[in-house]
Amino acid sequence: MPTTRQAAYAESSIRVLKGLEPVKQRPGMYTRTDNPLHIVQEVIDNAADEALAGFGHRIAVTLHADGSIGVDDDGRGIPFGLHPEEQVPVLEIVFTRLHAGGKFDKGAGGAYSFSGGLHGVGVSVTNALARRLQVTVWRDGQVATLAFAGGDVVEPLVVRKATGSERRHGTRVQVWPDPKYFESADLPRADLLHLLRSKAVLMPGVTVSLTTEKPGHKDAETQTWLYQGGLKDYLQQTLAADPLIPLFEGAQYATANETENFAEGEGAAWCVAFTDDGAVLRESYVNLIPTVAGGTHESGLKDGLFGAIKGFIELHALLPKGVKLMPEDVFSRASFVLSAKVLDPQFQGQIKERLNSRDALRLVSAYVKPALELWLNQHVEWGKKLAELVIRQAQTRQRAAQKVEKRRGSGVAVLPGKLTDCESRDLAFNEVFLVEGDSAGGSAKMGRDKETQAVLPLRGKVLNTWEVERDRLFANNEVHDIAVAIGVDPHGPADEPDLSGLRYGKVCILSDADVDGSHIQVLLLTLFFRHFPRLIERGHVHIARPPLFRIDAPARGKRPAAKLYVLDEGELEAALDKLRKEGAREGSWSISRFKGLGEMNAEQLWETTLNPETRRLLPVSFATPGFEGTAAAMTRLMGKGEAAARRELMELRGDQVEVDV
Repeated sequence: MPTTRQAAYAESSIRVLKGLEPVKQRPGMYTRTDNPLHIVQEVIDNAADEALAGFGHRIAVTLHADGSIGVDDDGRGIPFGLHPEEQVPVLEIVFTRLHAGGKFDKGAGGAYSFSGGLHGVGVSVTNALARRLQVTVWRDGQVATLAFAGGDVVEPLVVRKATGSERRHGTRVQVWPDPKYFESADLPRADLLHLLRSKAVLMPGVTVSLTTEKPGHKDAETQTWLYQGGLKDYLQQTLAADPLIPLFEGAQYATANETENFAEGEGAAWCVAFTDDGAVLRESYVNLIPTVAGGTHESGLKDGLFGAIKGFIELHALLPKGVKLMPEDVFSRASFVLSAKVLDPQFQGQIKERLNSRDALRLVSAYVKPALELWLNQHVEWGKKLAELVIRQAQTRQRAAQKVEKRRGSGVAVLPGKLTDCESRDLAFNEVFLVEGDSAGGSAKMGRDKETQAVLPLRGKVLNTWEVERDRLFANNEVHDIAVAIGVDPHGPADEPDLSGLRYGKVCILSDADVDGSHIQVLLLTLFFRHFPRLIERGHVHIARPPLFRIDAPARGKRPAAKLYVLDEGELEAALDKLRKEGAREGSWSISRFKGLGEMNAEQLWETTLNPETRRLLPVSFATPGFEGTAAAMTRLMGKGEAAARRELMELRGDQVEVDV
């Protein structure tokens, strides 16, 4: 057997990445790489930390005509003298060294008691991923300038005496992001506007502005935000529906003699609105950093609201017999803006999307619960209106979990016994998977997200319902179970059905990736198109696309061994070509073909088909001709008296179909 020569592994094989090299090698470990917004946000966050510390009252962002972004603040200014140990200008260290910054020492004596910056990584990453970055600092009657390219100093530090209008304090950073590190070089303007507006909201009295220069134009466009009213002003302006009761707002921070073991200054400000309907708004921040994925501080708000409202309901004996309250009954109709201050927050990942600090739950809950208890008991009528809303939510949840009332002769049609339902009642997230066969249904039940995903296994081929009268539909058990589980009555294209009973935002057809699976897809699509067209029209019907092949790929180069899933023959060939280009030896991989979903274990089915982050889910919609044009084609394909037309179609186009036998 021939042997391949292995590269030598010796002391010299170990490579030490210095300075900003790790960031350039693996930028995705330090920031988002879809666009440069996050590296710009690092600079904005530094300016916000100065304001949070009480030293700045202005943050000005400029989108320059040459593609650069400038951030100017009136904070203390970054020190530019020599570091006592490193004997290098501090200003240079801040932008060129990972894990160097002024935000490690928290509490008394530290430069920043509270800050979004934690690791001394942020602006050094900005510098590493920029074609050019130049910084100007005004401090102690002097002006310091320094410029970098690709993270390296290209214009050394120059310090001179400030004159005239230069007698100020603060920092200005101008950065030119390097497009080669990002999927798109364009900043998403809507996200930038939201970020800047939120900074103004969270820091009442601080002016935040965005100036946009246009190439070839002398005049620039400027937007300015200043919220003296803070969170309440913002939430009132942003709510999609009128609040049921006045907004509940509050703020509390730990004092020096705090008995709850919180650090001095830790706490939260919040504003909560309860609405009967409409979309809810939920925004949370930690030390002014937006936590778009939530975290433990949001869990603390949820816990505090639930504890206070449940206590009020019990105190006034408002809970009907047989109703059990859950935290989601309170939280599902709550819109909020939450701003927490945590001394040493632990985030999930460098981009700080989610707060993981365990103590933050106790911190926020400990301040929100007594404040809301007091507020409710001072405004008993508002409290009772809120209690009615919460109890209605609980009753709706319990009814939905037990049965769906449906007219079918006499009596009530309960949910199908083989339906494994989800726990949530939020249409924006709920999904039901119509799964081919009990074995696949078993894998789907074990692999699904129990909170939001339901599974309804179907036995055998579903009835071709194209020419079935509506009043005869429920003679077929499978069709009946689908209709009852979804919660919508059959209807025609001209009808206005009652969709208030719809139980899932997505109805997903999940069948095998072979010919039999395609047949079942067609039969289910026929059912929805003919008898539930409004579900298609409103985007509720989807087709899940499970993989047909799994490739066990070997290690190649720096890439470890991996399992790759592909949909069809075309993707299989493309994947193999990619493996060859990555250095995999011909035939060093193995290919498995899934005969059906039942062959996948729960973990595989989740990873490939159920996980919203990694799956392929196709929305079903009407073709360009609209309903009528699509109906003519469906009649030709599914009508009983259309055999001659189908034969003609197969004779004309049969050679274009690949048959999987």
